[in-house]
Amino acid sequence: MTLALIWPQPLDPLHSMVLSALVAVVPLAIVLVLMGGLRKSGLLSTACGLLSAGALAVFVWRMPFELALWSAFFGIIYGLWSIMWIVFAALWLYNLAVETGKFEQLRRWMTQRASGDPCIQAILVAFCFGALLEGTAGFGTPVAMTAFLLVGMGFKPRRAIVVSLIADTAPVAFGALGIPIVALAGVTGLNLMKLSSMVGRQLPFISFILPGYLVLVVAGRKGLKRTWPAILVAGFSFAFAQFLVANFWGPWAADIIAALASIAALVAFLHLWNPTGEKSSAIAPPAADSIPLTAREAFTAWLPWILLSAVMVLWSYLKLFNLGQITFAIPRLHNAVLITLYQKPYAALYAFQPLATGTAVLVATVLTAICLRTRPKIFAQAGAKTCRQLRIPGLTVVIIVALAYLYNYSGMAYTLGAALARVGGFFPLVSSYLGWGACFLSGSDTASNLLFGNLQVAAAHQLHLNPVLLAATNSSGGVTGKMISPQNIAVGVTTVGLIGEEGKVLRSMFWHSIILASAVGLLAFAQAHWLSWMVP
Repeated sequence: MTLALIWPQPLDPLHSMVLSALVAVVPLAIVLVLMGGLRKSGLLSTACGLLSAGALAVFVWRMPFELALWSAFFGIIYGLWSIMWIVFAALWLYNLAVETGKFEQLRRWMTQRASGDPCIQAILVAFCFGALLEGTAGFGTPVAMTAFLLVGMGFKPRRAIVVSLIADTAPVAFGALGIPIVALAGVTGLNLMKLSSMVGRQLPFISFILPGYLVLVVAGRKGLKRTWPAILVAGFSFAFAQFLVANFWGPWAADIIAALASIAALVAFLHLWNPTGEKSSAIAPPAADSIPLTAREAFTAWLPWILLSAVMVLWSYLKLFNLGQITFAIPRLHNAVLITLYQKPYAALYAFQPLATGTAVLVATVLTAICLRTRPKIFAQAGAKTCRQLRIPGLTVVIIVALAYLYNYSGMAYTLGAALARVGGFFPLVSSYLGWGACFLSGSDTASNLLFGNLQVAAAHQLHLNPVLLAATNSSGGVTGKMISPQNIAVGVTTVGLIGEEGKVLRSMFWHSIILASAVGLLAFAQAHWLSWMVP
């Protein structure tokens, strides 16, 4: 395509960077206000956000209508296969575990290990087990499964979702076998190990405090005082393992090893120590919970998740994700947009991977059915149930990813980022919020890194800051935005029967998200100016 046919993104369409940036925020604000303020459904909120982004792209940024349509289409196909295929396969595995009774056995196992204390339950289920699910599958799977587990342990549905969403932060940057960091290295051209190390020198601080933060949400300062030994064991074991793996091995298994280390350390500690005080009383525990599981029952309860972890690690080790990959250009869009910030055409290449992460999860689901000798009828019923559950949430996810791609190709994302870069040396403080906003919008730390990773590097060069630090901060800050992303909430409410209450959940989560994003920003600011020895 010749340069004459390339549409250049205007960085400042209103001839005032401040005004242009404020207008660029409008689609994000519409989604937040509709869901959080007016308590509208995720589907309606994201649809309005997409329509507003389309109108602004065409009439303010002067993007050709055809390019706007193809941008949204690119987001739709990415959302369907790269995200929803993973969610569908993982939720099928979950439903299969429910139908065969293995999920109930897992709930009993965790209830018995957690001593009936809601604080310990939140740590063991939402933080430890949720991190294992994030490390293997990601993309909303941890929230859906841990929320259902917590409800079965006596948590009210909305509280269960809030706890699960907060817990699904620190593991996110290394989720789905480190895909966010791998994507960040690819889009920025920076060294993969340096990025992994840098994120591994930020998120462990969040990992360490997160169990205590969860306990504060569940039971306040009394719960913190009652369970602080378990908090230290879970937080330290996870953070230390995450730091070691991220710095000396890479991003691929950081979450899996950290989660397994934390589960092992906490369960072993609970054999020696038990909290005294308040027990969970929201729902009386079934009498069966007091009957210990046999070794065989415990093994089969964990079998689906053992198989999932094994398949994902094997898939990564054998590099099966890229096997049979077909890459094709999006018609009319590929290299038809000029990123004026970098003065280079914007590629629009979609890599279809038949053996993508979702396929690996489906293999684990089939192996689980075979090992548990599940009847074909039960297996099919679990799949049909998954299809019904994901109709509305799946559409919500696809719409929000379409919005993210339109936001990116139209130039609105770059307008916002360029405006924020003008804060100078304080940029590391807002660097976290760039990742936060992109992950809120896309629901994926991977998409957040694809959206703003290069922008962070460009800002770093302009401000004479370390590009590895700012690129990593985009990913670390992004994890704090995932807890309020519409699609993550949509997937979560599906499993606990709260469809239509996404707005209420968002309102409950918003300030938790802001607090943690601020913590990441302050850490990045300190690492940029006072703790530069921490930057690899």
